This record gives sequence, C-alpha cells and structure tokens, in this order.
Amino acid sequence: MLTTHETTARSRREFLECSALGFGGLAASCILARDGRAAAARNPLAAKDPPLAPRARSVIFLFMHGGPSHLDTFDPKPLLQKHDGQPVPESFRNRDFQFTSMDRVPLLGTPRTFTRHGQSGLEISDLFTNVARHADDLAVIRSCHHNGFTHITGQNWMNTGWAQIGRPSLGSWVVYGLGSESENLPAYVVMLDGGIKSGSPAYGSGFLPAMYQGTVLRSEGPPILNIQRPGSRDREGQRLLMDKLGWFNRRHLAKRSEDTDLEARMTAYELAFRMQTSAPEAVDVSGESASTQALYGLDDAVTRPFGKQCLLARRMVERGVRFIQLYSGCGNNGASPGWDGHNQIDYNHETMASQVDVPIAGLLEDLKTRGLLDETLVIWGGDFGRTPFTDGGEGGARNNAGRDHNPYGFTVWMAGGGVKGGKVIGSTDEIGLNAQDNKVHVHDLHATILTLLGLEHETLTYPFQGREFRLTDVGGHNNLAETLTAG
Repeated sequence: MLTTHETTARSRREFLECSALGFGGLAASCILARDGRAAAARNPLAAKDPPLAPRARSVIFLFMHGGPSHLDTFDPKPLLQKHDGQPVPESFRNRDFQFTSMDRVPLLGTPRTFTRHGQSGLEISDLFTNVARHADDLAVIRSCHHNGFTHITGQNWMNTGWAQIGRPSLGSWVVYGLGSESENLPAYVVMLDGGIKSGSPAYGSGFLPAMYQGTVLRSEGPPILNIQRPGSRDREGQRLLMDKLGWFNRRHLAKRSEDTDLEARMTAYELAFRMQTSAPEAVDVSGESASTQALYGLDDAVTRPFGKQCLLARRMVERGVRFIQLYSGCGNNGASPGWDGHNQIDYNHETMASQVDVPIAGLLEDLKTRGLLDETLVIWGGDFGRTPFTDGGEGGARNNAGRDHNPYGFTVWMAGGGVKGGKVIGSTDEIGLNAQDNKVHVHDLHATILTLLGLEHETLTYPFQGREFRLTDVGGHNNLAETLTAG
C-alpha cells in the first residue's frame, strides 16, 4: 500500500528526553539531527518503481472540453442514418435528459462521411482525416459510460473518478504513485486556453498532499505565473536565500515530522527555484525545425494554439514530465461552447476539429518518429458523448441540428504506451445511445490507465477521514488492459 504517512519520531524523542542521567538529551539530539537529514534527503516527487511491469512511463491526455459527439467522429451508425428525422423508438425512451424529451424530438443522423483507414480498416469520420492516417495506432473504445449529465459532473467523472469535487485527479494519483522523472519541471502539467467548467479541482490534488496537483503551463507569456526571478536578485543570491530558508524549514520540520503540508511547501520552493531556469527553456519552441513546427500546424492561425500545446507536450515527455493534460475548447474561461454542440453541431464540430486534427496527428507522428510513442500513453476523450436525437424542435430555443449531452455511451481512444492499435473495443446500441457490449465505466478506464503505467489500482490508496481511498473508489476492473495490449 502506498502512503505518505509514516510512523513519527516524536514518541522516541519524548521517551529519550525524559530518560535519566542526561542520556536522553544526548540521544535525542542525535536522532533530531538524523531526522533532519532524512527530511532534507527525502523527495516525495522522486521517481518510484511501479509494482507491475509498466507499458508506459508518461501520459498525454487530450481532453475535448464540452463533450465531442462519438456519432460524428469515431462511432458510425448506419441505422441512425437510415432513420434520420424519424421519432425515437419507444424501446430507447428510458433515459432522462436535461434539455430534451425523447418523445418529441426526431433522430439525427450525421452529415459526416465515415471511411475505413489503415490496414485495420478502422472507421473514422472526415472530421479527423489527419488523425485517420494513424488508424493502425488507435484503439477506439466505443462503450465508455458514467452517469454525470452536466459538464461539471462529466468532467469530474473523467478527471477524478467521482461526480463531486474534492477527489484527487487522475494525474495526481499517477504522480503520487510514480513520482516524477524530471527534477526541474512539475510532474503534472496542464495546458488550457482559458478556464474549464469544472474548475481547477479537475486537475487538483484533492485530499492528497498539494505537491501532487497539476501545474498550469501557459503557451503565451511566462509559462508559469510568478516564475520570473526578481530583477534585484541574481541566481546566486536566490540560491543563498533558498539555502537559508531550507535550513530553518528543516529545523522546523524535524520537530513536526508528521507535517506533510510543510514538507510539500519545502519541495515546492526547491522546484520553483529550479523551474526559474528550466521552464522558460522547456516552452521555447523557437529551436524546433520549421518542418516540426509545420507538422504541428504552427504555421496556420487556426491550428497554432492547440498545435503549440501538442508540441509542448512532446517536449514535456522528453524532459521526464509524468502526466500532461491538454484542453481543447475552453477559451474565454470556459464560456465558449467548445465541443458542446447543442446548436448546429456539424458547424460546431467542424470548427473544433479543424483546430485539433492536424496537431494531434502531428503529435502521434512526432512521438513515433522519436521513439517515444511506445512509452507514452496518448488518450483522447471529453466530458461525455452526444445524443442520437436532436436537442430541440417545435420552434423552441434549441436547434434541431444540435445534440444533447450523453454520458450513457461515448468514445475514448488510446494510442502508444503498449497499446496495440487498429482495433475497436465495445460498442453502443444501434442508434448510439447506450454502451452495450464490453461496457467500460470510467472506473474501468482509470484502472486500465494505472495498469498500463505499472500501478495496481486496488492498492494505490491514501488514508482520508478514516478510510483508504483510491481513484477507482470501490469499483474498476483492469481487464481492458489485456485487450488493449494484445497483438
């Protein structure tokens, strides 16, 4: 069982200090010095050997904020096309939806064209013609589901494994279990072009120590706020100040060895100092070749923002960052619709896909060319999927060409990290409403991700409020990992 809680030395010191003939005071001073050295040497973010054989050492999670439609991207439904515009069959009217009553809206087919790609013949829509070139690297899971209908609950489920806020995020659990291979950059990096509807708890550490939370990396301006050294102090002066501060903090911690918050702050101070030099270099893509920048779409105004995020993600992986999460569609602090296609979903998705298709394809190609894809697990998904029926009608405010939220059946795909591509796992029903075969709950998805990283989802726990908590709560199966990695 992994835990940051250790037996404290306080009881030993108190015993020795109370012993006779002054022996206790002498021994206590030795123990205090030893404990101080141990606290200084201990690094909670140091890389750890996983209990299982790992397939991947790092993760890049491409999150489509707002909920992309599986029916218009990676899950073709010929029967839905055939019955486009007809009433939803009675047998499917057993779900509750926030905005839509299924007894009064018609089925909605897709205007997109699905084509088979690669040797595997994987079906992908024309929204992702560039990603489709990598069809044989993709494992498309069409049977994902949870019960979070709103954006906040959906994003919480996908990021933390729980509908309410307060649980540690997936990235935090990964770093807690594995540590970081980078001494000069955060172990867990988040890149977004604004805010997300579920807020910072989606990449927060919850009840885990604060050092495991995601660090927001900005693609424009200073990569991390307040990272620049004060102009009045050079690096040597800053180092001297940090050493003095560390000395006092270690003395303070020696008497409070159970204070994980203090230890986390000390670790953060040291990391922040090292980042003042390393972070600006890590996000400077000017040294990348023109062909590499074009591969990610940096030569096009439409693809440049997400392209830079993808390029930075590759640079983070090269520098040992453990978990990188990229968000598409969260501009204007989450106020933009992103992938939330309630209205005119075809226009919405065509707009959003045009921003990410080239960069994602470039990321996969670049990782593969550099020999990094085998050890980097790339994940694509969003809040949930969309409904096979319209999100409005009868002259209402919602548009007949939009789709409602659908958490009951949607698609996530994975590539790299030991995953054998060119395969489809699970399915939704004939119209794409409910996960049907080989259903994959979010807990199963998270258990699988941890397994691919060499972590046991049932034993990666943390004590909180009298209970051992884990990412997968009391559920989750990692059977999917075997299917994903089978040749």
